[in-house]
Amino acid sequence: MTLEKARVRRNFNRSAAFYADRAFLAREVGGRLLEHFEFLKIQPTRILDLGAGTGFAGDGLRHRFPQAALFSLDIADALLRANPWRPHPWWRRLSTPDTRFALCADAERMPLRAASMDIVWSNLMLPWTSLETTLKEIYRVLGPEGLFMFSTLGPDTLKELRAAFAELGNEEAHVQQFMDMHDVGDALVHAGFSNPVMDRENLQVTYTDLAALLQDLRLAGGANALPGRPRGLMGRQRWQALTGAYERLRREGVLPATFEIVYGHAWKPAPRKTPEGRPVIEVRPA
Repeated sequence: MTLEKARVRRNFNRSAAFYADRAFLAREVGGRLLEHFEFLKIQPTRILDLGAGTGFAGDGLRHRFPQAALFSLDIADALLRANPWRPHPWWRRLSTPDTRFALCADAERMPLRAASMDIVWSNLMLPWTSLETTLKEIYRVLGPEGLFMFSTLGPDTLKELRAAFAELGNEEAHVQQFMDMHDVGDALVHAGFSNPVMDRENLQVTYTDLAALLQDLRLAGGANALPGRPRGLMGRQRWQALTGAYERLRREGVLPATFEIVYGHAWKPAPRKTPEGRPVIEVRPA
């Protein structure tokens, strides 16, 4: 489903002051995603943190790959400015070169040279982009035998909220749909990646009331960016109906919110060669 890109950027820019405190899900998932490196052998010189937000994954990536240069890219400039990391002053760069770089750009049109990265890391960023276009860009900027590691949201995400809106009708305009793990895997192969490995799990967050859930989504940048979203505030009667529908899910004094997390990684294969050593030109279907 296509989102309004300007709205996505605006939502995340507005969340910058609150993001570090409210993006607890991204922190938790990012920590779990870092553990996936335990099973892989790779020594990168350049890493791209795609959809870096305020950059909290940077410390983990730097700790694991201390010799690599780290590029943090995000569409929301306010999030990048909220990054606690700052470049060295120019006079220190003469003796201590910076190995961290911040780029404000769209993941679908990255200002990076082809084959310039060894790892592209992306934590919960893919749902806010056109998956097909973004995967093509990631494939372009990765070097041969480069690694793409990511997490994204699956279709069970916010299933409780979707069900509550369904009782009111037209839930598609209120809650974003997320791609199935197998469809993401197919998209990786279509983009040219090899040996995709996929996994999933459901994480459940609990809230005292529905208003707290919606506030967390908004302050973490996850406000509605669907083209057909309703404009203006929800009427009192409709809000009461929505909260009543969600309240039926209350257990042990709290309301559940499910997030289906999809983890994956895939490789950009090295160019094939003929027995004589000449490169084989491969044409993938458009």
